[in-house]
Amino acid sequence: MKSRLSINNTFVIAIALLFLSCEDFVEVSSPNNKLIQQDVFSTDATARSAMNGIYNQLFKAAFSNGSRSSVTVLSGLSADNIRNINPSNYTRMEFEENELIPDNPNNLYLWSSAYNIIYMANSLLEGVYNSENLSEGVKLQLEGEARFIRAFSYFYLVNLYGEIPLLTTTEYNNNQLASRSLIEEVYDQIINDLEIAADVLGTDYLNGERTNVNKYAATALLSRVNLHLQNWEDAESLSSQVIAETGTYQLLDNLNDVFLVNSKEAIWQISPIGDGGFISNTNEASMFLIHPVFSFVASIQLRETFVEIFEEDDLRFNNWISYHNEEEAFFAYKYKVWNTSEFPIEEYSMVLRLAEQYLIRAEARARQGNISGAVEDLDIIRSRAGLSLIADTRPDISQEELLDVIIEERRKELFAEWGHRWLDLKRINKAGEVLGQSKPMWEETDVYYPIPAEERRKNPNLDQNDGY
Repeated sequence: MKSRLSINNTFVIAIALLFLSCEDFVEVSSPNNKLIQQDVFSTDATARSAMNGIYNQLFKAAFSNGSRSSVTVLSGLSADNIRNINPSNYTRMEFEENELIPDNPNNLYLWSSAYNIIYMANSLLEGVYNSENLSEGVKLQLEGEARFIRAFSYFYLVNLYGEIPLLTTTEYNNNQLASRSLIEEVYDQIINDLEIAADVLGTDYLNGERTNVNKYAATALLSRVNLHLQNWEDAESLSSQVIAETGTYQLLDNLNDVFLVNSKEAIWQISPIGDGGFISNTNEASMFLIHPVFSFVASIQLRETFVEIFEEDDLRFNNWISYHNEEEAFFAYKYKVWNTSEFPIEEYSMVLRLAEQYLIRAEARARQGNISGAVEDLDIIRSRAGLSLIADTRPDISQEELLDVIIEERRKELFAEWGHRWLDLKRINKAGEVLGQSKPMWEETDVYYPIPAEERRKNPNLDQNDGY
């Protein structure tokens, strides 16, 4: 962990110039970065520092930091698991009511911060490709990590906005006026990046920290991508590869251990170490916990209609959900440690974990008609939650019924994590059917967020999504 803090002066200067962190991606000016790249990519150590800088930036970037403008919060509000405590916060209420306007600042932060991460990944890839000083092993490692980060960022952009600009270089003149690419083209790039990453990355975690991606992180994300693309056979095969690594990944019996630093269930986490701020634990905790003393700063609560779907003896309800009497509200309790300046850090932000891989394989098997295999995977998750097994209680379950149960288990297992519910409702084409019941202003065009107005003012080639 400490190595991430040891960034030398060369890197600090370079990162300030090369990885310009403005909120608006299209405003990134054309950099004269040849000299900078020569410095950063002159040694294996400084190049490694540049990659660590991108990981650190993921804790700062709006879309990935778990805070107010993150995928976790905003996409969570768009679905039916969480809602705002304070309805006067109109910028977040627009997400909750699915009544976004293109000028919504949170929407801009979501979009632009993801593109800034992509710009950083592109910059690093160009630096690696152009360097004659790096060892071959380091080159491959950095390429794999940067491609993973780029694919990860594009996965959320394409799912939130549909057709988007596909930028794979730092070429300013082209990027600033790029038009939107087809969804299929974006996914092709995502798959290509992840397949290369899975091929060149090793199976170990650098320094033992699960905050650096490895082969199985790429494989796990690729399994999710194939689930979204309805490539059931590939989704099953890829998730099976991760599940098979029992020496590295395990479902933890104690649910309160799942989100701890370097948890055995973690495939990839984001660390606040290296952020440079005063926060030493997760933003998710400060967003979702209703503090026993500072309850007045609480922002998010769980919907009662969501809480009600849990069976009485579900351990996820007992360990991952709590109730605040004063606010009369249920809240997510997956993360236990309020943001603090105290060390040691106890929790990292969870991005990819093993339970999702079991649920991916369960659904992929069910879609292919392998009912017994799907039930077996689903029951592993239900058993950990202390619930009765589907194999025992519903031995004659139909394919359609099983798929409904799997989607509901995903809702209960993955709530308050990276907008899974929002993305699930969209990919199975049930967003309107489900959300239309509780959100009176719902329209089918709400499945995509609007292209930020600020981006369209700067780039006339960006068409707006329907309904905005």
